[in-house]
Amino acid sequence: MTDFTKADLITAIITPFNKQGNIDYPGLEKLTEHLISTGSRGFVIGGTTGETPTMTHDEKIKLYTRFAQIINGRVPVIAGTGSNNTAQTAEFTQEVGQIPGIDLALVVTPYYNKPNQRGIKSHFAAVAEKSKIPLMIYNIPGRTGVKINKETLVELSHNPKIAGVKQCADLEDLEYLVDHVDNDFLIYTGEDLQALTAKILGANGVISVASHIYGQVMRKMYDDLATGKITASGKLQRQLMPKMKALFMYPSPSPVKAVLNAQGLPAGDCRLPIMTLNETEKRQLALSLGLSETALMQKLPLELGAN
Repeated sequence: MTDFTKADLITAIITPFNKQGNIDYPGLEKLTEHLISTGSRGFVIGGTTGETPTMTHDEKIKLYTRFAQIINGRVPVIAGTGSNNTAQTAEFTQEVGQIPGIDLALVVTPYYNKPNQRGIKSHFAAVAEKSKIPLMIYNIPGRTGVKINKETLVELSHNPKIAGVKQCADLEDLEYLVDHVDNDFLIYTGEDLQALTAKILGANGVISVASHIYGQVMRKMYDDLATGKITASGKLQRQLMPKMKALFMYPSPSPVKAVLNAQGLPAGDCRLPIMTLNETEKRQLALSLGLSETALMQKLPLELGAN
């Protein structure tokens, strides 16, 4: 497994699509290099932001294989493999684990079925048992309708084949995890708004959407924190917060794709049922980001900054 020691800012990367609606692999490589150059220290491929619920099995396998080749071991790669079908998740996770360069499998809490905590523990244990690579639990109750209790997460953390959690919940639960899991268990917030606080509390960092646009600023925020410039780091987080909120004012990843397209970076349209932003929505997003109404109709600088 690639070393996660420096992987504080992990980007949940979008999937660029071309005009025919297929995955744009040259665009993916260009975007990846841009994100590494602006501060990303790892990636989730095939997460919510990557629109993988709209992809076929073969598309995902090809996407993960090509992406791992693009990264070529430079930073950690986490690939989404979860669903609400335990047997199917175990089978797909086992298959993805055979792709060279994939470090962890991101496995979401089973959605729709609404299992209890005992069912959740059994689900992750069953997937981990068959997996060739360690799992990262994806706890996101706002999307799944099911929350993994903090005590359940601590219990799962003792499974040697479960390496970490992407936690999208309140900071009190995150603080509890930091205090109760083993030291080598990875804890990431999946909420951009918690990026700085989570790190201060002892988490490894953030799995971010905003880093597509504000990577340089987020990189500086974490670097300032690491060098004891706490006031400067806090100021950057405060400046970023309204912009981070704006990137979720419409269903994700439509806002971040709109900004990337305006920057001249490859993103393309969204796949249904997510709608690409129309002109009215682009204007509202631009205003919320502190830009002119027409900014997202034009080519923007590659980094918007935090002002």
